Amino acid sequence: MRNVTKDNITDVFMGYLGEDMNPRLREVMSSLVRHLHSFAREVNLTHEEWNTGIAFLEKAGEISDAERHEFVLLSDVLGLSSLVDMLHSTPEGTSSSVLGPFHITGSPPLAIGGDMRKDFDAPVLLAQGIVKDPSGKPIKGATLDLWQTAPNGLYSSQDPDQDTYSFHGLQTTGADGRYAFTSVKPVEYTVPSDGPVGDILRACGRHPWRPSHLHFIVEAEGYRPLVTEVFPEDDPYLDRDTVFGVREDLVMQYQDMPAGSFPESGFELSGKVDDAYLKVDFDLILVPK
Repeated sequence: MRNVTKDNITDVFMGYLGEDMNPRLREVMSSLVRHLHSFAREVNLTHEEWNTGIAFLEKAGEISDAERHEFVLLSDVLGLSSLVDMLHSTPEGTSSSVLGPFHITGSPPLAIGGDMRKDFDAPVLLAQGIVKDPSGKPIKGATLDLWQTAPNGLYSSQDPDQDTYSFHGLQTTGADGRYAFTSVKPVEYTVPSDGPVGDILRACGRHPWRPSHLHFIVEAEGYRPLVTEVFPEDDPYLDRDTVFGVREDLVMQYQDMPAGSFPESGFELSGKVDDAYLKVDFDLILVPK
């Protein structure tokens, strides 16, 4: 096409798509380019603004590595990650929520009742619940990939003073579908703001804070995988999560438990906790494929 104009360039692009193209890729790419071209026309995008956008993408690529995923963070703060989660959640199961940029693979096995607190000097949190199907039947053999921040608000991949798998564990349910572990209460924290995503947050007058939460990836044969987070109801950033991850059914309540009431068996820390501690019970519902 030798006479491409601002009015027909979108149609010209569509005409360039091959006839043997994957149908779903055709649908996605066609819609993406239509919206992208419409955006440029709507705001009358300037060369300077275009160059700024390209520089942003280059910086995001440069700062990303195996432990820092700036494009995931960008998707999170723009609400895209949460929108995709919500588009594919079903009301029968626990809502999904953002994976976040700090998940690492290869977490060590964690026995039911195992401890992730280790030597950190912070009050004990006992977390437990049942992995079940929508009818309430416990799911045997479900695996839970668990992770959270340390008391200093950092994930292990951010903190050179933590072991690689600090506050990470992989647990498998028995016939009762029960998971249980001890840890510390997660704290609210800021997403990384020292890169191009931080520049966007500041330019938009937004804060970088996330409410405290526990992370779960739950998988079981015959069920849809679940990636989610659980948030305490009294967190100051519950209604202002910078990555839009909070859902009503993911809000839980910590229970203040008195000294001397820690379970006498079933936990790695049984017999070692004499002080008051926190407890949370939260069931996770998986939807069949």
